[in-house]
Amino acid sequence: MPSHSARAWIRLPSGAALDLINPSPDAWTDEDLALRLARTYRWGGESTWTWPLSVAQHSLLVLALRRQWAEVPLTAGEELAELLHDAEEGFLGFDCISPLKRVLGAPFQAVAERLMQAITTRYRLPDWTPDAYVQHKHADSVAAASEAVYCTGWSRDEVREVLGISHPVLDTDPLQVVYGGAAWEPWPSDVAARRFLE
Repeated sequence: MPSHSARAWIRLPSGAALDLINPSPDAWTDEDLALRLARTYRWGGESTWTWPLSVAQHSLLVLALRRQWAEVPLTAGEELAELLHDAEEGFLGFDCISPLKRVLGAPFQAVAERLMQAITTRYRLPDWTPDAYVQHKHADSVAAASEAVYCTGWSRDEVREVLGISHPVLDTDPLQVVYGGAAWEPWPSDVAARRFLE
């Protein structure tokens, strides 16, 4: 890990600045985080639609699936943990897929973990229980399989054979039920930011 004297500043939409290497939990506004996540794209920014799929929209999809499948309603803390599960990506500016994370190695992982720790502190996120984490990963993987097919044009066979995702592809878009619009259509960044913030 770089020394504490190292700095990597980014300017945020509010005009505040965040040091990615030594992040302070009070360095950003909620609006900063929502907009940064709405401007950070999954799947390398590839899309079969006008807009790429944002991390903000993906996070809302995972939350919707967890709500839909939960045997008992999620607590407010559990819902917030789902919503913010990829929040560090908004500050990093890209959604790094797991195989690439392994290649980038420990320094990248350390930066990402410090950002996530600042987010956890800021929003007082609960620790994952083993069962909740399993359920979260299932929802996250089902969301990924579905996004790959409907948003970026991978075939179902390619999702399994190339991407290595064995989880099923959904038939319906849970977010369409909530927000309307075309099923699986990525939202413009201002729309994604507003819905995430709400």
